Amino acid sequence: MITLGRTIDEATHRVVRAASARLDAAPLAGVIDVVPAFVSIAVHYDPAAVPGDPTVPPFERVAAALRQALADLRPDEAREARLVEIPVCYGGDLGPDLEEVARRHAMSTGEVVRLHSNAVYLVYMVGFMPGFAYMGGLPAKLVTPRRSSPRAAVPARSVGIGGEQTGVYPMESPGGWNLIGRTPLEIFDASRKPATLLSAGDRVRFRAIPLEEYRALRPES
Repeated sequence: MITLGRTIDEATHRVVRAASARLDAAPLAGVIDVVPAFVSIAVHYDPAAVPGDPTVPPFERVAAALRQALADLRPDEAREARLVEIPVCYGGDLGPDLEEVARRHAMSTGEVVRLHSNAVYLVYMVGFMPGFAYMGGLPAKLVTPRRSSPRAAVPARSVGIGGEQTGVYPMESPGGWNLIGRTPLEIFDASRKPATLLSAGDRVRFRAIPLEEYRALRPES
């Protein structure tokens, strides 16, 4: 585990992305996977495949190689961010918690939709399940605690608010975020390359669409 900061913010995020990009560009022998998170990177490796002095433990050999690989790291080495637009049908059966979120903040459902869809979000990390992107940048007026009673089954592609973050559930799963809408887009598709729609560092904007457009894009829903 490589820890690159102590706070969840864009400055730390840029360092994490830069380190991840450097390790992806020049993979170390024996390393199987590099997984960036909010302030750290998990490096998975095969101890039997790590080169070097066999009298030195594999962990120490990997740690030394990582220190050398990340020497003089610059935040500007991070890949250029993409802007991804995600259409969302807000409210109704597709967003059962929209009215509760509006009541909690003493605003109309339309104002919740306006605030949520006007912001530009940053994908800090992908985790929890394949393709689930934790996005920062939620307007302060929409910050909402997770539900006291999580749902046993959140429908796939549901858009939710959890604390200071927003996100989209790629597949049906348990979850405690407040569901305000649903997108017709597939967030995770194992047959697609890349399988995940979003990656760490992406910028995301949600676009409100009417139910008719949602049904046209997802006629089976």
